[in-house]
Amino acid sequence: MRRTISKPIFDKAPAEDIFLKIQKEVRQNVLKKKSVQKLNILKAITYCIFLVCSYTGILLWGNNTFYLILFYVLFGISMILIFVNSFHDAAHAALFKNRKLNNAFCYILELFGGNNFVWRKRHILLHHPYPNIPNWDIDVKQSDIARIFPNSKYLPIHKYQHIYMWFLYPMYTLNWLFVRDFKDFFGVKENYLKRIITIPKIEYIKLFAAKLFNLFYLIIVPVIVLKNQPWYMIFIAWIIMHILSSCFGTIALLCTHADEHAQFPETGKDGRMNTTWFMHQLTVTKDFNADRPVAVWLFGGFTHHVAHHLFPGVGNTYYPAITKIIRQYSIEYHLPYRNYPFYAAIKSHFRLLKNNGRENNLFTQREL
Repeated sequence: MRRTISKPIFDKAPAEDIFLKIQKEVRQNVLKKKSVQKLNILKAITYCIFLVCSYTGILLWGNNTFYLILFYVLFGISMILIFVNSFHDAAHAALFKNRKLNNAFCYILELFGGNNFVWRKRHILLHHPYPNIPNWDIDVKQSDIARIFPNSKYLPIHKYQHIYMWFLYPMYTLNWLFVRDFKDFFGVKENYLKRIITIPKIEYIKLFAAKLFNLFYLIIVPVIVLKNQPWYMIFIAWIIMHILSSCFGTIALLCTHADEHAQFPETGKDGRMNTTWFMHQLTVTKDFNADRPVAVWLFGGFTHHVAHHLFPGVGNTYYPAITKIIRQYSIEYHLPYRNYPFYAAIKSHFRLLKNNGRENNLFTQREL
């Protein structure tokens, strides 16, 4: 029997809501500092220059195998840096003041072989309003291979997911390039996205064009230009790029929502969540390495992910100051703010996988 999927409805915030106090303090003491936003734009320019220089290095010095692999890896790392920092902000209209500039910058995802229209819809319309809510949060529920939601259908293979996901997470960007986008566009089973939007036909053309162009300039062009490198060595360097950049990128993806203590609240029959939007966001989101300047510079809004979920339309360079305010109120009002070292968060994520790999867990299992 198929159960009805109710749209989550949060409780109305009280007149003296803590979040209103946090918002007021952020507006007065943080957002007026325009130089902080200029730093965000400088950060975006820096990472884009890094990307261009890395690709140039492939074509100029790639006949040397060491430099070939090095510059491919640097290109992959710069791709992730742009994605988790500048693209992510632009997708939330938080990089530039001008919305058209933000929309234009988002097309850098097509350069990486993705589709910015679909990514923005799934992230902004599903993940941000409903993080960790089964049947709604499409970013947490990536596929049936990993059982993140404890109410998801159990498969015998899940018994080993805490082992085999160590080998699959390094394939994350390859999965995105060849699988995930196609599931969003053409998938029928549990297609959360198509439940809320209709994908324009032009996006189907962009989807294939972006992926073909990505393969063209990252594989075909180097094969043509680098006369002293066999094609298979270029292909190997390309694979290494994806593996290492995936390892780098999944640090941000694994450390923010899904750990052994994470909550995955379900809607009631009427959709009621029995909590306010603010308390839900604070309960299901956590920071990692928020006090480490290098991590903050590298991972942007992911290290200060609580601030990002509470203020998604604000550039990531504001988040350290916003997080200080959130922490102060969390101490004063005993709110569930959490910040972990990244290695502790990753260990906790794999404990979640191990716990959810047991068929006889405490959660009722249902299907859509």
